[in-house]
Amino acid sequence: MALTTFYEEIRKNKIKSALLVSGFIALILLLGYFVGSIWGREAAFTGLIIATAIAIIMSLTSYYYSDKIALASVGARPVTREEYPYYVNTVEGLALAAGIPMPRTYVIDTPAMNAFATGRDPEHSAIAVTTGLLEKCNRLELEGVIAHEISHIKNYDIRLMSMVVVLVGLVVLFSEIMLRTLFFGGGRRRNDSEGSGAIYLIILILGLAFLVLSPIVAQLLQLAISRRREFLADASAAYLTRYPEGLASALEKLTVEAKPFPQANNAVAHLFIVQPFRNRVDPRKRFRTSIWDTHPPVEERIRRLRAMAGMDGMIRSAEM
Repeated sequence: MALTTFYEEIRKNKIKSALLVSGFIALILLLGYFVGSIWGREAAFTGLIIATAIAIIMSLTSYYYSDKIALASVGARPVTREEYPYYVNTVEGLALAAGIPMPRTYVIDTPAMNAFATGRDPEHSAIAVTTGLLEKCNRLELEGVIAHEISHIKNYDIRLMSMVVVLVGLVVLFSEIMLRTLFFGGGRRRNDSEGSGAIYLIILILGLAFLVLSPIVAQLLQLAISRRREFLADASAAYLTRYPEGLASALEKLTVEAKPFPQANNAVAHLFIVQPFRNRVDPRKRFRTSIWDTHPPVEERIRRLRAMAGMDGMIRSAEM
């Protein structure tokens, strides 16, 4: 019964992620259609080639160096089994259970509690946790956090989000180029003999509106995908550990005992298990979120995990 719950959560989140990515593709196709309608096929094709070339360069840079950039930007340092035996052993054990190579292990020296995974694929992955997390989480909570990050790696979430970031950049770049060219280059001229002056005017207005709004829509899609993959990683982690309460308790602790995280920055905020800029939350109040957040509401994540933990036959002992 409980296993079905895990599978259903994972399946639903994968379907919703696929729908969001499909929406991204549809957005780019619509952008190309309106640009083509305004400028004609040749101009649109040339602009698309330029934007795509830039996107490919961005993609390759992100693909091969994103892990090094992310780890360096927050001051993460590699650790050995001798320094943090339980942390390294837990990463090794959960990676084995998930069927992936063991990720490289890093720590970030800060009292803030957080963790993230990075790397283009399971063979080139790394997990970084803060010293604050290692000090304040018990073993089952730490296991839940690491299982969440292992799930990101196993589900190729880092690669997916790198692709999404590039798609957002492509949409913004293409929209910016077309808008600047339209206003400063005069646009494509059509004569009335084509008998489509009114239709062209409508398409022009719609196209302009779409060019202005498409970067905002693209960013909202990126954030929605990021939030959906967090739910997926939570469900996958619960299935991996067979103890959802471990991760639920860790999320509660990470939020209620939040501290400033000066090493974090906007470029890597979406990688962390909870938003690194979130202030301490009063446990008596509801957690809040918005469509501009990189993560879903912590309260909802905890609720879903504890719903899984409440299923008969799936709660294991909480002995340390």
